[in-house]
Amino acid sequence: MSTIARKPAELFVDPAVILEARPDGSRLFRSRLELPGFARCSGEWLERWAAETPNAILIAERGADGEWVKVTYGQALARVYRIATWLLGQNLSPERPVLVLSDNSIEHAMLMLACLHVGVPISPVSPGNSLLSKDFLKLKANVELLRPGVIFADTIERFMPAINAIAGLHDGVVVAGSRSAPTAGTLPFADIEKVGADDTAVKSAFKAITPDTIAKFLFTSGSVGTPKAVITTQRMMCSNAEMKSVIWPFLNTQKPVICDWLPWSHVFGGSHNFNKVVRFGGSLYIDDGKPLPALLPKTVRNLTDVSPTIYFSVPLAYALLVAELRDNAALRKSFFSRLQIIFYAGAALPQSTWDELERLAVMELGHPVVMLSSWGSTETAPACTDCHFQAVRSGVIGVPIPGTTLKLVPVADKLEVRVKGPNLFPGYWKQPELTAKAFDEEGFYMIGDAVSFVDPTRPEQGLLFDGRVAEDFKLLSGTWVHVGSIRVAGISALSPVAQDIVVTGHDRDDIGFLVFPNIGECRRLTGLGDDVPAGTVLGHPAIKERVREGLVRMKREGGGSSTYPARVLLMAEPPSSEHGEMTDKGYINQRAVLTRRADRVLELHSDAPDSAVILV
Repeated sequence: MSTIARKPAELFVDPAVILEARPDGSRLFRSRLELPGFARCSGEWLERWAAETPNAILIAERGADGEWVKVTYGQALARVYRIATWLLGQNLSPERPVLVLSDNSIEHAMLMLACLHVGVPISPVSPGNSLLSKDFLKLKANVELLRPGVIFADTIERFMPAINAIAGLHDGVVVAGSRSAPTAGTLPFADIEKVGADDTAVKSAFKAITPDTIAKFLFTSGSVGTPKAVITTQRMMCSNAEMKSVIWPFLNTQKPVICDWLPWSHVFGGSHNFNKVVRFGGSLYIDDGKPLPALLPKTVRNLTDVSPTIYFSVPLAYALLVAELRDNAALRKSFFSRLQIIFYAGAALPQSTWDELERLAVMELGHPVVMLSSWGSTETAPACTDCHFQAVRSGVIGVPIPGTTLKLVPVADKLEVRVKGPNLFPGYWKQPELTAKAFDEEGFYMIGDAVSFVDPTRPEQGLLFDGRVAEDFKLLSGTWVHVGSIRVAGISALSPVAQDIVVTGHDRDDIGFLVFPNIGECRRLTGLGDDVPAGTVLGHPAIKERVREGLVRMKREGGGSSTYPARVLLMAEPPSSEHGEMTDKGYINQRAVLTRRADRVLELHSDAPDSAVILV
């Protein structure tokens, strides 16, 4: 077996950048590294590996018996041809795409690959729109916009209330996954695969795909504004995957193995991670766990079985995982045994979590594992920057990827960042007004985020994510509060109590924190068992004292009232996915929390706060 690359010099190409100042005060930031030619369509990757490594595992999931069910590249291509043959007979098009309601699965993957192979757009939507909603308003809006010709769900019985709610909004075929019970009015997925493959028709459709062919409609998470259907083209996906061959060259010789829970209804799991696996001939093990206390044991079991070479996740998941890695030697050994990169995205990883992951890696391996991040959005397929070097600390999002240009525009005391490149979307489906507002006069996408330089004199050291421009607010003093940076600082200062934080204080005298606690860590601090209610745990003197210590430290190290909170309220009720407070990816929706918990904000900022409010 060849030696696993682990050191930054073995994994990455050194960053090389160009920073160009412009007369209007903006700057253009891009990579000196060239983006090579990329595939015409993602189906070329599957065709290649099915020919070169037909027996290599492409994808695996847990079966009903708990064992891994595996599909090789050769098997996948054969299944794709049969499914694609059926799809070509359904009068599908961008006006009648395929809609997927359910979670990640092998059948979901085969359907997605078949759609991509013959130019049929696919739109995986968040299962929460179907399973958590009571009125299905978001799902109805999705269906009205897309008018799908095929709807896939597994297991079908879980989704029948949602399917019945949208019945009058489409004329598509409802396909039930193989784990479903026989259900009237639905077509079993197995029947699709019984159709013989028409190789001639499939190959003809495959050859007709161009880089501008629509691959997917991905709905934005709704963390800012109303969810929109992002047109994702083959060019966007293929260029975004290809840039990794330049900046992560180890992937060209060491095929990735990932164990991943991130939902395919979002661009991180469904495009960034899934496409990287297929582009480089790797293997994807579907993790049926999630970063929730009830489902975390599944993730632990899967990661104990499967040793990933790259681990992709979000800060919330890492916060839960570190406790398991600390206490479970078998998990720690499997997780780190061949791990090359710990990758986080969606938000900055709190420094306390970063430090603990580094400590655990050293405990197991004798040296750290490279930790890095990237930055982008659904509209950019997703990566715009990549930290292809070991950052000096958490929060560094790297430098522009090859082929992509960032425009940095001074706004107040921040740098708003805008994007242009082959990874950029052409617009929102059937929403021309929203599309027009998304681009500036030079065609740069106005993503709404802000960045800052790690070192303005050395741009090759990368950028720091500096929050969303729209989330920042002013105190009554007129001082700006930068929500993104203070949130991350707060999670670290209040570690291990704080799992996530929502920042308050708009038009008030001081900053407040609504803290979503890590209940498991709080129980450890207090010595209270699992049978003790969360509210009792959070009211324990040890918790309040730990929070006060963090607040005092933030005030001591801060530079004024805009850099530390004066008050904290611990939330016994976790963020609600049903009410949009948390996305499928484990991100907190600050706006939704502030709206739904407006009464708690008033309680937090009361002139005479009760004992539940912890003051600095």
